[in-house]
Amino acid sequence: MRRPIFAAPVRFLPLTLQGEACRMAYIDAAPVSPANGRSVVLLHGKNFYGEYWAETVSLLTHNGYRAIVPDQIGFGKSSKPDLAYSFDLLADNTAALLDFLKVERAAIVGHSMGGMLAVRFVRGHPDRASQLVLENPIGLEDYRLAGVPFRATDLLVEDEMRQTVAQIRAYRKAYFVRWLPAYERFVEAPARMRLSGEYPRYARSAALTSQMIYQQPVRSEFRQITVPTTLIIGQQDRTAIGRDRVTDPRIKAALGDFPALGRAAARDIPGAKLVEIPGCGHIPHIEAPAAFHAALLSALKTV
Repeated sequence: MRRPIFAAPVRFLPLTLQGEACRMAYIDAAPVSPANGRSVVLLHGKNFYGEYWAETVSLLTHNGYRAIVPDQIGFGKSSKPDLAYSFDLLADNTAALLDFLKVERAAIVGHSMGGMLAVRFVRGHPDRASQLVLENPIGLEDYRLAGVPFRATDLLVEDEMRQTVAQIRAYRKAYFVRWLPAYERFVEAPARMRLSGEYPRYARSAALTSQMIYQQPVRSEFRQITVPTTLIIGQQDRTAIGRDRVTDPRIKAALGDFPALGRAAARDIPGAKLVEIPGCGHIPHIEAPAAFHAALLSALKTV
């Protein structure tokens, strides 16, 4: 399988965050078929960055959409500063990117951690979002209340520093129902990062963003979402942040039940539509692209 690549170049938005100069990487892909005047922002997950949206960007631009794909601060090609990370900060950075690109409103699509960020974006910037699409978002449960114990940031940094390539591969494999050779690219990038002199900086930003996910739940905000929302849920996903810290087997087994969590979220988000994709894990846009893209285009056309 040929690895998808972006047709648009990576650019950088300068930001000053908590007194530190940073750069936020992004791509801004113009329509390649007659433009429909609409923009879509694609928000990546915790263990990914914008590159994995390449096939979705191609789909969108060939259907007349402008596709905007940021690497959030702390991820991908963006700066990895030692900051007090928050979803509000990342949402404000995303709004600043839209300001810079002169985009007033856009459809917001969030996968995994990007789903938590997307919820916070539409809550904090409701006038900037035409609609919300959540693809297997983490944060459908409050991990603290679900029984995941706290772990100190310094220990999370040590965990990151000790990761082996085999552990990285095993974690990524758990995202998929069936592992394909093409998915090795999701192992290659973090494996190369381990060899870099910047790896300690990366490990700390990874630990800080893990704490952000654990300490800043969005589950209680679902009833306050005011934009049209579609949930697209791979039905064999069992992803749960901090499951490895849980010792009680009953709690561990109950975490990350995406079929049940997706249905509960759809009940709580006003007017939400739920699309369930059978036989698919955590990343439908990679594992089941035809089903995901059909659901995405259908959602976009309803608004």
